[in-house]
Amino acid sequence: MPPLPFLKPGDARRRTRRPRGSVLAVIVLLLAAGAAAVLVTRASSSARHSHAHAGVHASTLHAAPPAPAQPALSPAGLPLDAPAFALTAVGELSADAVRIPFHSPPRAGLLFDLDSGRVLWQRNPHARLRIASLTKMMTALLAVRSARPGTGVLVTHEAIDTDGSKVGVLPLGRRVRFETMLYGLLLPSGNDAAVALAQNLAGSVPRFVARMNSAAAKLGLGCTRFASPSGYVDQDNFSCPVDLAELAHLDLAQPRIARITRTASAVLPFPIKGGKLYLYNNNPLLRYGYPGTTGLKTGYTLASGRCLVATAERHGVRLGVVLLDSPDPATQARKLLDRAFEHVYGQHPVPEPPIPAGA
Repeated sequence: MPPLPFLKPGDARRRTRRPRGSVLAVIVLLLAAGAAAVLVTRASSSARHSHAHAGVHASTLHAAPPAPAQPALSPAGLPLDAPAFALTAVGELSADAVRIPFHSPPRAGLLFDLDSGRVLWQRNPHARLRIASLTKMMTALLAVRSARPGTGVLVTHEAIDTDGSKVGVLPLGRRVRFETMLYGLLLPSGNDAAVALAQNLAGSVPRFVARMNSAAAKLGLGCTRFASPSGYVDQDNFSCPVDLAELAHLDLAQPRIARITRTASAVLPFPIKGGKLYLYNNNPLLRYGYPGTTGLKTGYTLASGRCLVATAERHGVRLGVVLLDSPDPATQARKLLDRAFEHVYGQHPVPEPPIPAGA
């Protein structure tokens, strides 16, 4: 091809090379821009991941799931009133004044001030779990609200034939003093006493259970449902630490219950040969002499595991512990109570005998 007008020889060659250089420059710029974009994207993604990870870690350490809103109906389907005993800081783990890293913790539990309602330690406070003979806390409450001390309780075949723990020597067809039957309900955790009381107070066990669930709704026990007066039947019989703390407060407000639950053993009038009934409390804190123990109730079935509601008082400070499905309820309750009395309320340690492991 002849040289173009106005161009010197060699200019054509140089003119034809410029597009190649421009293309290369553009490619280099595009590659650089792409690499920068990848770096920015990775950095942004990494930052988002780190922020999310830090948020999850912080929430795991310092926050708890928010407390569920108070439902309108109880688990038995009845209109639910507000609880009379208000617990504070439920669900706020950061507010717990007592922290004990149990190697094998209970499935759920609560440490609280029986007077102020202040929660001092908590684990799954709204978890609905089987409660076994802790059920008898409601049976006792309804019983003392309904019967006078001198009332006689008729012993029926159904009471005699009930399964599980028993008073064991109830005389069929005879009447036993109400107060003696109440001791039999709360000290050895007699299922036979629970059935006898239910039948005498409501006419039948199902009608008494209906009263229990009605009372639970009126007391604001939002995660509690009863299926029997004894708790031996686990199906549809459950509660949670928050509700059991409320029930403990109500039980100890009844002088007759408070007097019985702080008693390690009792000798009572009874219509059998010899005329006396000897009963012993199942509460391990009472059995092993934990200082200041005032109650309250033990429970155990295969489905519920070992349960305990323990209460104690020292120098005017009244505390309660709820432990559900605990591997060692006596030891765990003692550690929680000791830590609260000494480190929260500033009391001097009290000499106490050791509680055997697994008691």
